[in-house]
Amino acid sequence: MREIIRAIRVTLVLWGITAIIYPLVMLAIGQIAFNSQANGSLIITQGVPVGSSLIGQPFTSDRYFWSRPSTTNYSSFASDNFEPTNPDNLTQRTGVSGASNLAPSNPDLLNRGNEKDGFQGVQAELNRLKQAAIKPTADLVYTSGSSLDPHISVESARAQIQRIANARSLNVNQVEILVSKNTDRRLFGIFGEPGVNVLKLNLALDGLQQL
Repeated sequence: MREIIRAIRVTLVLWGITAIIYPLVMLAIGQIAFNSQANGSLIITQGVPVGSSLIGQPFTSDRYFWSRPSTTNYSSFASDNFEPTNPDNLTQRTGVSGASNLAPSNPDLLNRGNEKDGFQGVQAELNRLKQAAIKPTADLVYTSGSSLDPHISVESARAQIQRIANARSLNVNQVEILVSKNTDRRLFGIFGEPGVNVLKLNLALDGLQQL
């Protein structure tokens, strides 16, 4: 009986440490030291969250840099650039991510998805880029592995500079400087490739014209 009571005590102590104390300590550290990251790395504008720096979202207006294509649409904002939330639209339901997994030899890749779901096929992306006089790049045509990538390559951003400058009546040099300032460098200077966070860059564009 003494051993049983001792085992019960040890179990309760370990349960209290691992199920209550440890999670609360981690929660406190996260909220105090890493508040932004712990709450989804949200980007707040005028007190309103406009997105996360970790999740891409679509831009269709000529006044904004276009993001990487995606088979998932996490945007629920109703504005000139985002479609209103539609409960019947599967691409606007959270909890789903991932690429189409279609092989390059699969003809469905050219017409992945459909207009109702908000998907854009490879051929549709190429036509849109051609109409906008933008040189196609891999990340402006194909989705990422997660379909949530918030970045585009520096090359893809620079390919859109002239279009943005024309649409906003800006000097090309102004837009080039803005792209450079919003380019994320390699981690520790050696890991990964430089990239441009599209949401941050577009917010910087709006801020530029408000000066």
